[in-house]
Amino acid sequence: MEATLAPTLLDSISACCRQSGMAESTFGRRAVNDGKLVSRLREGARITPETLQRVNDFLRAQGVEVDPRPPIELMPLVRATDRPHRANGETAAAAGGTVATSTAPPERNFRFFDNRQKYLLFVHTCSEKDVVARRVGLELQHIHPKPPAIRLFDAGMGDGTVLTHVMREMHRRFQTMPFYIVGKEISLEDVRLSLRKMADRFFEHPASVLVVTNMFYAEAPWLSPKSLHAATSMVWKEMALSGSTAHEFNEQIAGLDGFLATHWQARHSPNTGNPIYERPVVLVIYRDDHRFLLDRAIPRQGQARADFDLVIASQPYRARVSAEFKAQKVIVPLTRALGPGGRLLGIHSCGNDPGLEIVQQVWPGEDPFRTSRHDILRAVKHELGKDARHYNFNAYADSRAVFRYDMHTLPSEVSSSIGTSTLFAAWNAAVYVAQIDDERLGQVIGQRAYLDATAGVLRKHGSLWFHDESYVISHKRD
Repeated sequence: MEATLAPTLLDSISACCRQSGMAESTFGRRAVNDGKLVSRLREGARITPETLQRVNDFLRAQGVEVDPRPPIELMPLVRATDRPHRANGETAAAAGGTVATSTAPPERNFRFFDNRQKYLLFVHTCSEKDVVARRVGLELQHIHPKPPAIRLFDAGMGDGTVLTHVMREMHRRFQTMPFYIVGKEISLEDVRLSLRKMADRFFEHPASVLVVTNMFYAEAPWLSPKSLHAATSMVWKEMALSGSTAHEFNEQIAGLDGFLATHWQARHSPNTGNPIYERPVVLVIYRDDHRFLLDRAIPRQGQARADFDLVIASQPYRARVSAEFKAQKVIVPLTRALGPGGRLLGIHSCGNDPGLEIVQQVWPGEDPFRTSRHDILRAVKHELGKDARHYNFNAYADSRAVFRYDMHTLPSEVSSSIGTSTLFAAWNAAVYVAQIDDERLGQVIGQRAYLDATAGVLRKHGSLWFHDESYVISHKRD
């Protein structure tokens, strides 16, 4: 069979199908067990480097020469480099076994929570989620809700741990009031984890409306996409839960997995490397036996409003980006989503803790926490301009704003001989919080020095902890 050199992956696939008389659906099934692969590529979908490798291997087995250049269908890898030159823009991603690098700086193209193993290990070995939830609970005593519901917006649900804790506290304080809760999350897996925690919440507090969306910060509070293309492709789904037990609710929520897998798709922005939605999705869940009571709280497509009583913005941005970027892209849109008397609670890592000591022993002078709460509030005021007069900005003293959370360890675990699992958990937590990219991690992971540094800090302090700092922006009441 004559070898064919093609400039794009689709051209290579077409050449293979022509020469072998194979249907495109057959090609997809034989190459990656996906009969719709080629049709989706023709519609503009991207593929991962792993899928590309499998397709290329199949093409080579069929005698079709594969273009060594990265195809346009490849989803860009989110990688960072330590090159001195920090120009904007990205090079092509990996193809044919070649690892690509990006000339974009780490603060622009690194998403520290993309690695699921790091994220889940951090969540389950450290107390941050519980401590943050308690900090959010303190704000509930200062809100001034108005009918028809208490309105809460979570600017990053994650796995739902913080949100479910807060919902329990809300029920304790406001047992008879309806809840309207909107959670923003781009990760399909996090949405699944969050929803699986909600059956008990609907059982304990039946007058609840839960909305989950993958839209941007400037869109999610209003459940309204900015672009016409996104608006016309939006998926809006309501689920009215039937029954009266948590088991029944859980079974119905579990049935959403197919819907989520089909519609909760994301790709990487070619400009920033951040994950963005393929199409905006809004999922509205409530109990059918409380539909009448919740009628005014249930959002309707094209008619949703923000006016939130409380906005949770816990770790909503990367540490290394500028205060101006954090203000413009994240905090200001969320501030404008507050109703009169509403409060935005911002939380981010601030360093000055044993976790940062570990990182600085491996990378001397490393300082990922470049902007403080004071810098962010100044940037928010500047971005709001004359509208800033409608808000109060509270940085508070360190004694109130800065709080600590710990890695879970037993006293016997941090001794003269520290277990390997404890060392790995501590190292993972330190580099996760400091948002160290995989490329730099790969340069030190083959050496023993990083474990020695971790063990030294653990012995010095007897445990491992981290510091977060918080700030509050409140909308003045009429």
